[in-house]
Amino acid sequence: MIQERLSKLRASMKAAGIDCYLIPTSDYHDSEYVSGFFMVRKYFSGFTGSAGTLVVSGKEAALFTDGRYFIQAAKELSGTEIQLMKIGEPGVPTVKQYLARIMGEGETLGFDGRVVKADDGTGYEETLSQKHCRIIWNRDLAEEIWEDRPALPHNPVFILEERYSGEGASQKIGRVREKMKQEGADVHILTSLDDIAWLLNIRGSDVESCPVVLSYMILTQDQALLFAEETDPGEDVWTQELRRYLKENQVELRPYDSFYSYAAQISGGKALLSKGRVNYRLLKELSGNLEVIDRPNPTSLMKAVKNPTEMENLRKAHLWDALAVTRFMYWLKKNLGKLPITEVSAIEYLEELRRKCEAYREPSFATICAYGANGALAHYSARKEACAEIKPGSLLVVDSGGHYLEGSTDITRTFALGEISREMKEHFTLVLRAMLTLKNTRFLYGCRGVNLDIRAREVLWEKGLDYKHGTGHGVGYLLSVHEGPNSFRWKLQPDYQENAVLEEGMVTTDEPGLYIEGSHGIRIENELLCRKGEANEYGQFMYFEDLTCVPIDLDGVEVSLLEETDRKRLNAYHREVFERISPYFEGEELDWLRNATREI
Repeated sequence: MIQERLSKLRASMKAAGIDCYLIPTSDYHDSEYVSGFFMVRKYFSGFTGSAGTLVVSGKEAALFTDGRYFIQAAKELSGTEIQLMKIGEPGVPTVKQYLARIMGEGETLGFDGRVVKADDGTGYEETLSQKHCRIIWNRDLAEEIWEDRPALPHNPVFILEERYSGEGASQKIGRVREKMKQEGADVHILTSLDDIAWLLNIRGSDVESCPVVLSYMILTQDQALLFAEETDPGEDVWTQELRRYLKENQVELRPYDSFYSYAAQISGGKALLSKGRVNYRLLKELSGNLEVIDRPNPTSLMKAVKNPTEMENLRKAHLWDALAVTRFMYWLKKNLGKLPITEVSAIEYLEELRRKCEAYREPSFATICAYGANGALAHYSARKEACAEIKPGSLLVVDSGGHYLEGSTDITRTFALGEISREMKEHFTLVLRAMLTLKNTRFLYGCRGVNLDIRAREVLWEKGLDYKHGTGHGVGYLLSVHEGPNSFRWKLQPDYQENAVLEEGMVTTDEPGLYIEGSHGIRIENELLCRKGEANEYGQFMYFEDLTCVPIDLDGVEVSLLEETDRKRLNAYHREVFERISPYFEGEELDWLRNATREI
C-alpha cells in the first residue's frame, strides 16, 4: 500500500515538474498534534509517530524522526523502501544536508508552504541556492492523490470564563499591544493556535487532545482580526453569544480562508512575528511588503506564566486527576492476574475514571500504556488488534493526562507487576532518584531548564545510561500539553527557543526515563509549579511545588539503592500525597492507599 502511494506521489511530482517532495508532520499552524486532514506524512509513509519529516525523490525516500521514535519507526517502516534517518545520531544528516546531497543542479524542491515552518523553508532555500535549485511552495500533492482525505475540522467553540482564565481577553490584548509598541511593530501576526486561544480566552476541539480553534489573528493598535469563520459552514460554530463576546472585546471575525489574501495586501511598516511559529507561505506573502521583526510571540511567555487564579485552579485539576490515576493503580494491583487486562482495556478504564469528574473534557494526549518490551518505545501506541496482555512479571508504563476546565495534567507512572527482575528494580530506582533529585532542586532566579536538566540526568550518567528525550516540557492551561518556552533539556540547538528563564507560575514536567530495547521501559513524571522561595543577599531563591499527587509504586523500588536523602524525599512526597487525597478514599481503598504511601 505504501509503495503504491509513493508511486502515485512520484507521478504527481513528475507532472508538476518537482524532483523532490518534502512532507513534514504539521498543519497550517505548526501544531504538535494534527487532525486527520493533515496526516499526510502518515498516509505516504505508514509511520504513525507524532513527529517526523518524509522526503521523497524519484529514486529514494527517507523519513527523519527523533529519539522518541527510533524503535517504533524502524518497525513501521520495515518492508518499505523508506530509509529511517535517526535525527541526532552520528553520521546521520539533517534534512537540509540530505536535500543538498540528493538534489542535482537546477532541480526543483516542492512542498505545501502552509505546513512548512518559515525558518525551515528559508533554510532549505539558502541551502539549495548553491545548486541553483528552485522551490515550488504552493503545491499540496496529497489533494490530488488522497481520495478519502478527512475534511478540515471546524468544531464548536466555547468561551473560557474569567474564573478559569484569571484575566479578560481585552486585558491580554492590551498587554500584547504594549509589547508591540516596545518592539516598534505596527502589526502582529499570530498563526499558532494555542497563542490565539489563550489571548482570546476561547477553546475548541479542532485538534485532537488540544482544545484550540483553527484560526489566524492579525493585531494592530486599533484593530483585532480573527480569521476563523467557515466560508460555507454546514453548521455555524460561531454562535450569537460568541459573536457578541468577540464584539465586546473589539475583535472582528473574518473567514478562515481569507487570511492569506488579506495578509498579502498589508504593506508598509513593521510586522512582529515568530518565524519559528509561522509558515513559509505567510512569509512569502509578506515578502517585500513589510519589514519583519522576528521575535518570539509575546503570548508565548505570557501564557507560560500562570496567574494566581490559574495556579489555584491547577491544584484542583491535579487533585481530581490524582483521584482517577490512584484508583486506576488500586484497580490494576487488585485485579492483576484475576481479570483479563490488556493495554487497551487499561486505557479505557483509566479514561472511564477521569470522566467521572464533571470538569473533565478530554485526554490531553493519546494515552501511552506500554507493557513489558513495549515500554521501551517511549511513545508507544497500543491498538486493539495488536496490544499486549498485562500480567505479572514485568513493568507497565502509563503516560496519560486530562484537560479539565481548571487546567491540563500530564502524569507518568511505571507499575511493577508481580515479581520483577533485579535489573528492572535497579533501573526503576535510578529513574526514581533522578525524578526526586530534580523536583527537590532549589536554585537562584535566572536559571533556565538547561541549567537544571543535569540534576536528573546525572543519576543515570553515573551508570553510563541515558534517555533520548528532554527531561521536561512546559504545560499549557487547558491548551497544548507540550508548551514552551520553559523546559528541562541538556542539549540545545542553535535555534531552539524553549530555554526561558524559569519564572514563578511556570509549569514544567519532571520525567526522566530509561528504555531497554526488547525488555522494558520506565518513566516517572510529575508536574512542577515554579515558585519563589526566600530572598537574601545572594538573590531570589526558587523552588518547585508538586502539582501531581499520585503514589509512586513502591513495589518497583530497590530500597538498598536509595541514599538517605532519596528516602527522605520519597517519604515526604508520599506524606503529602496521602494528606491531599486520603479524604476522598474510604474502606478497602483507604487501607490500600495508606500502604501505597507508607514510609520506607
